[in-house]
This record gives sequence, C-alpha cells and structure tokens, in this order.
Amino acid sequence: MGNKQNEMFINKNKKNLISLNKKKPFDFEENVTKNSFEFLNIIGRGGFGKVWKVYSKKYKKIYAMKVMDKIKIVQKKFEKNVKDERDFLAILNHPFIVNMHFSFQDNNYLYIVMDYLSGGDLRFYISKKKINFNEQQTKFLIACIILSLEYIHSNNIIHRDLKPENLILDSNGYLKLTDFGIAKYYTKNNYKETSGTVGYMSPEVMCSQNHTIAVDYFALGVITFELMFGKRPYLGKNSIEIKEKILNTQVQIKKNQIPKKWSFESADFINKLLQRKPANRLGLRGPKEVKDHFWFKNFDWKNLYKKNLKAKFIPIGTENFNKKYCNEQIKIGINTQERYIEIEESGKINLLFRDFFYFNRFDEEENMKNKFNKIKNPHLIYLDDNKKITNNKNKMNNSFNISNRFGIDDEKYSNLRKMSSSQSSSFLIKQYKTKKKYNKLNNSMINIGTNSNISTKLTSNIINNGGVNINK
Repeated sequence: MGNKQNEMFINKNKKNLISLNKKKPFDFEENVTKNSFEFLNIIGRGGFGKVWKVYSKKYKKIYAMKVMDKIKIVQKKFEKNVKDERDFLAILNHPFIVNMHFSFQDNNYLYIVMDYLSGGDLRFYISKKKINFNEQQTKFLIACIILSLEYIHSNNIIHRDLKPENLILDSNGYLKLTDFGIAKYYTKNNYKETSGTVGYMSPEVMCSQNHTIAVDYFALGVITFELMFGKRPYLGKNSIEIKEKILNTQVQIKKNQIPKKWSFESADFINKLLQRKPANRLGLRGPKEVKDHFWFKNFDWKNLYKKNLKAKFIPIGTENFNKKYCNEQIKIGINTQERYIEIEESGKINLLFRDFFYFNRFDEEENMKNKFNKIKNPHLIYLDDNKKITNNKNKMNNSFNISNRFGIDDEKYSNLRKMSSSQSSSFLIKQYKTKKKYNKLNNSMINIGTNSNISTKLTSNIINNGGVNINK
C-alpha cells in the first residue's frame, strides 16, 4: 500500500522532475582550479577531507569548498557516491538547499564549491551551544526542512541522511539542506540501499526493506524531537543498542511529557512522523500532508519560500563553526604528490573522475544571457534543437565557426546535431580555444550533456575521432 501511494505522489509530480538537458549556461573559457581561490580557514571535516571557507578572486565572493582525497575515496569504495552527489548538485537548485557553483579536480583531490553559509550547522547549536529551542523557533526551522524535502521528493530523490550535521543556517536564520552523498533516486526495489546515520535511520532501511520518501520524514521526526527535548528519542551506548530501540520501541510523546510552553499539536506532529510502520507515517503520501498538519495551520509557506519572514532564531556572529577546525593551517598538497606517484593505479583513479568538472551559472543566468546577446563571438553558447540553429547557415558560419572554435569539422558537427534531433535532446558543447589546452586531456575536452541513451557505436566513433566525452 505504501509503495503505491508513494508512486502516485511521484507520478503526480513527474512534470516537476528536473531534466538533465535543462539549458544551463557555461563559460567555455572558464578554467577553475584551486588557485582560483584564496583559502581562508577550515569550517568542517568529512570522511574524505575538509570543508574550507574560500574567497573567489575572480567573482569576489565567499564560498564553501569541500576538498576530498581521491585515494581515500577509492580505498573506501565511495567513488560512485561522490560522483552521484556531484551529479545531484549539478541539477538541483533551490533556496533551501546548499547549491553547488563549481566542481573540478587535480591529481590528488576532488573539489566541490558551494554556497557559504555563516550560521553553522544545526548540530553546532544543539550539542556545542546547548541552545534550548522554543516551539516557534523549532517550527520555523522544521518548515525550512520541509520545503527542501518537498523540492527533492518532487524530483524523485530520497536524501536518506537527514540529520542536524547536514542542515546549515545562513546569517538570517534560514536552514538549508546539504550533503547528497548517499541520496538516491526512488526505485521500487531499493532494499539493498541501507546506508544512513544510526539514530536517524528508519526501521525499514535497517531491515533492508524497500523504502520510499517516508524515510526522510522519520528522520524529520527525530530532529523535531531533538529540538524539543535536546536529545534524540532513541539513545544507546553503541549503534547496536540504538538499532534495537528503534526496531522494538514505538516512541510516543504523552501529554504529561510535553514541555512547558509547547503545544499538543507539536507533540502530535512528532508522534506521527516517528511511526515505525511507513504506512502509518506522516509524509508517506508526500510533503503536502506534512504541510497540512494542524501544527502548521495558517503558516505562511509562500513568504517562507520567498524568505520574507523573519526567522525566530538568528545566529550571532559570522563564524559559527567548531573552533578546532578554524585554527587549523592550510595543508593542501603537502606530501601528497610523492604518495600519489607511488601508486601504480593513479591513472585509473583519475579516469574514474574524468567528468567531474562543472560550472554553475544559475544565479547569473539573466546576466550571462545579456552578455551573450551583446558579444559577436561569445564563448557562452546554447545549442537547442527547438530553435533549429543548424538550419541557419549564416549563424553556423559566423557565430559558431565550427572547425576553429571546437576542433571538429562540419560533418562531425552535423552528426552530433542529427543525434540530438532524433532523441529530442539539447547539447552543451565545450572546447577550449588554444591548441595548447586542446592537447591536454584533463583541461580540454568537448563535453556533451544529455539524459538520453546514446548508442555505443556512435559514442565510440565520436570518442575515437574527436576526443569527446559523453557526460550523461
């Protein structure tokens, strides 16, 4: 029953699904490396490296940069998870998600550059600051999470690791969702996907059962409980004890357990999210029923989305991070090159992440479109089948100058256009101008993005003849 209801929700929102061929502007001469940024201080640490506060010299803007060690990723067999996160962030863009702006690599590290949020993560306030959140503060924070979940769920994505560490506050007190390392597209048979954080993991995931978006709402219930009481509902000395309690205990907040100045509605909201059986859990049928719960009666969702509401809890200061990270020195690249040369498989490791580069211009899209219209031979190019650009020979000759700009002749270009047209896809083609860059595989290759299945034969021909990578 639960799966059918979830499928109904997904099918209902198919028109909202993000398309991989959605037009995005790319700067063809953009060559982003770690030298494009000034490293300021460390603001976090992950399993494969550190998160830095960095300053873009070109765009004069502060970002957060996740730096991940390739060898550690491969040793732990997490290369697919890292690539999946990069792919999700490349197509997601929302006011309540920590959005990606760039991704790139060098011989040792992978880099993901995202929004910088100075408020710090929710765990910092729960565990370090020991903040006792009141009901109105909690409702506002939970509402922010619901909007982020509504967005990813309507796009068929399950986060699967919702927890305070992955929820970041901006300077105005709005909470945003981050870390899509173990996120997955919803599929009917996903019982093998059992990753997550114990304490926030739903019973169906622990029991290796097929699961739906309802797993994220179970975690939302745990977080709401934690904000109400300052501790999680399921505690134990180790992960085994915590799992046993989640599987064997149905936590329900009774009337006499509700803290002072908290409403019955808030407790009911938590109780319905923490249902062990997914069929009984609030959120199984989609985010609308969560937003319609009477705890959120008359809540102004539209102005929350527009960020016109004043947050009930606003971070103080601009560096709300663990001080032990902020005091660390910059050590990127020290002794890593010698270690890397010693590994015979280094070339294969680089090959695993060959399509990692990404340049996001969502926040500057209108500006870049204007720039495109003003410049005679711009390096920002859209190729869209619906506009039938190739039927205009003058545009082909004057604007694109195929052989000079991309290093491919008109016949190959025509083949690309036929492939695109037959599959109703849009292509983004990138090629650095100079021959020096063109001769360097890592820095100069034609990237073609599409969400359609491309025949193996045609793909092989393109790769062999033009040094082209097909980026699905």
